Amino acid sequence: MSQPRILIVDDNKMMVKTLQDILTMKGFQTEIAYSGPEALQKVEQSTFDCVLSDIKMPDIDGVQLYRILKTRHPDLPVVLMTAYTTDGLVQAGLDEGAIAVLNKPLNMGLLLKFFAHLSRERSIIIVDDDPTFCRTLADILQTQNFAVTQVTEPDDVQEKLADEGQVVLLDMKLKGSNGLDVLRQIRQQHPYLPVILITGYPDEVGEAVQTALKINAYTYFHKPVQIEKLLQTLNEIHHQELGRMLGRAVKKQPPQ
Repeated sequence: MSQPRILIVDDNKMMVKTLQDILTMKGFQTEIAYSGPEALQKVEQSTFDCVLSDIKMPDIDGVQLYRILKTRHPDLPVVLMTAYTTDGLVQAGLDEGAIAVLNKPLNMGLLLKFFAHLSRERSIIIVDDDPTFCRTLADILQTQNFAVTQVTEPDDVQEKLADEGQVVLLDMKLKGSNGLDVLRQIRQQHPYLPVILITGYPDEVGEAVQTALKINAYTYFHKPVQIEKLLQTLNEIHHQELGRMLGRAVKKQPPQ
């Protein structure tokens, strides 16, 4: 992936120009907008990897802008910024799913690290002893620009894992093992790695699934997996992981 494209939105023209100069100097591609309506127009005309928007703006404030973008472009990460930390709009933006709200003056080191992270490839590890299921799901996810690793032997899981940037899709019923044991092994080395459980036997493994959720599995899906909901969950995980980089806690999701 090339360097991400960032849309900077603020009615303070000096602020926008300063941010653009810094990001451009660091190799990022940037566009600027001085209002919410102008930002919406630019998002419809071009593709961006992130929107960085001030909250306090006339006509359409940053939270209203986020609400519209969330409806039209739910995959697009939006980071809000403000000089008014006690404003009720700050909490509204967080509650409704913005990646984070950053206080002005901005921590540029943290922001640059965050933007650099956007260019990283999103990686999925499918752990399932059914090679046909692995291959079919991998083909679908690869069309959505995920890098996919298929693991059909539970003993091979640990060597494929990294500390960040991955999501594990873990079948709960494996030959010679079970998903709960594999999850426990993952948690020993990677306590925060997002793990989504998958099962074709909800009644048989129901108790194990509940135990897995208690040791920080993210959520679970029944087979056949509803791909649209899976992609939505992967997007939620991606946004939450981005938010964690900026100081927000990751939230688990209810079963699908």
